[in-house]
Amino acid sequence: MKLYRYLTGVDDSAFCTRVSAALNSGWQLYGAPTLTFDPQKGRVICGQVIVKEVPGEWSETVKLSDY
Repeated sequence: MKLYRYLTGVDDSAFCTRVSAALNSGWQLYGAPTLTFDPQKGRVICGQVIVKEVPGEWSETVKLSDY
């Protein structure tokens, strides 16, 4: 089955660490990252889609955090 996740967070080293951890767990980048600015908090928010092919059949009970 194909899995899809959209990681989001403040543009900082913690976000980069999350993406790096996913890549090292077999996830692959999909498309370009996205950026937006939160003017109320004065910070940049990042988003990155990641995908992964795993054995099994999709169901509503699949927990992406298990992969």
